[in-house]
Amino acid sequence: MATTNANTNRDEFAATFEQVETMVGWLKGDEAAALSHGDLETRLASDGREVLRRMMQDHLDRRAEKEVRLDEVLDAEGTPHRSAESGHARTLRTIFGEVVVERIAYRRPGHPNLHPADGVLNLPEEKQSHGLRRLAALEAPRDSYDSTVEAIERATGQHLGKRQVEEMVVRASTDVDAFYQTRSACDSDPDDVLVLSVDGKGIVMRRDSLRPATARAAERSATKLRTRLSGGEKANRKRIAEVGTVYDVTPEPRTPDDILARCDGAEHDHPAPVATNKWLTASVVHDAAEVVSGVFDEAERRDPSHQRTWVALVDGNNDQIDAIKAQARKRKIKVTILIDLIHVMEYAWGAAWCFFNQGDPAAEKWVHQKVTEVLCGKAGLVAAAIRRKATTRGLDPDKRANADKCADYLLRKQPYLDYPTALAQGWPIATGVIEGACRHLVKDRFDRTGSRWGLKGAEAVLKLRAVHSNGDFDKYWTFHQDQERRRIHQSRYTTDIIPVAA
Repeated sequence: MATTNANTNRDEFAATFEQVETMVGWLKGDEAAALSHGDLETRLASDGREVLRRMMQDHLDRRAEKEVRLDEVLDAEGTPHRSAESGHARTLRTIFGEVVVERIAYRRPGHPNLHPADGVLNLPEEKQSHGLRRLAALEAPRDSYDSTVEAIERATGQHLGKRQVEEMVVRASTDVDAFYQTRSACDSDPDDVLVLSVDGKGIVMRRDSLRPATARAAERSATKLRTRLSGGEKANRKRIAEVGTVYDVTPEPRTPDDILARCDGAEHDHPAPVATNKWLTASVVHDAAEVVSGVFDEAERRDPSHQRTWVALVDGNNDQIDAIKAQARKRKIKVTILIDLIHVMEYAWGAAWCFFNQGDPAAEKWVHQKVTEVLCGKAGLVAAAIRRKATTRGLDPDKRANADKCADYLLRKQPYLDYPTALAQGWPIATGVIEGACRHLVKDRFDRTGSRWGLKGAEAVLKLRAVHSNGDFDKYWTFHQDQERRRIHQSRYTTDIIPVAA
């Protein structure tokens, strides 16, 4: 009986065994014996891939032979397809090579054919397999599309076009938003502070992918060089990618002396709060309001009953502040908005050069003093003191411009400079997490000389980079494949003849 089963397996997988025997025969020969181990690896990798391709083909052929004809197949409108024909074939390009899938077609005149076996296999609409698409979704967020094409060919021996890869990446990112909307609540320490932060970073786009106002400005600007953008042109070629993050921090109460480097070089007494459970999102299609809404969705997933302390860190952008306020009102959540201290310091340094010569050590002491006062809750007094200093010195309007700019900033943003409360409660007061996210998600991938992005491609890469950064890619890919099965296959039938993935 064992011999009979072995013979049956060889008959069903004849092509596979033929390739294995060919490889074994070659390995026994003189040609293989003369090769170095590196050349041997190269040959076996190629021949071994062919074994796997034939193995998959033989398996598909076996499934085709054993496919059971169904008594009734109803399409999505409930129309029966009663004519069944076997042998209908389509090609599938896999990570091993190209295979042919044969299956029964259920037909009805005037209606598209139905292939339930396609749903069981969860075949994609396009020729490229989910395995190839997964490789594209892994590689394209890391490096250029040209490098992605090369990486896929190295891994699989399959050469794909650059446009094909971009289309595969766009398709692979389809379900990112749905994936994050359907996740269940995560476990977080209820005593940890829930921190939200948003920021934006520009991406150089093709003209047809710019926002209308930017596109009009680009049309008005004169092109100076044919092959690249020169100074002054890039501002009208960019579209802002909005980036958002949510994370937890264990409160670490501090004092102003813990924030700024002391003049005497003494160590800080208390460390800064450490971000944990970071989650990122980004979009170049959606505006700040929509991205902020997604950030609030993630925050509510962590704290659905709104029992925790919520803090929003921003750089002072009014659109972002307004969007945060709008979401807080809509959801009836108390959110404390804080402006990043580093931005305050930059304004203070700008004011300092109105009063001191470049490189004067006294400027550093002056900035240290003013920022310390702001940390103590005296932003209004600092603004008044800066104006008074400029007036007392009789500075011309152009010479005192940055001093007035700093004073105006402190007065306008005073409601968001409650650092005494933040330090006492142990909250973070710097936007390093979101700035690092902008650098990682946007700058490191998109800010490359000569690159110009289309809207769909940029959005897809942004979303997949966020998924990778969140450590969710494997879970997302399982979700994505299940959604593809529902979209492409289960939606074509009235009855549940296509099994749902476990």
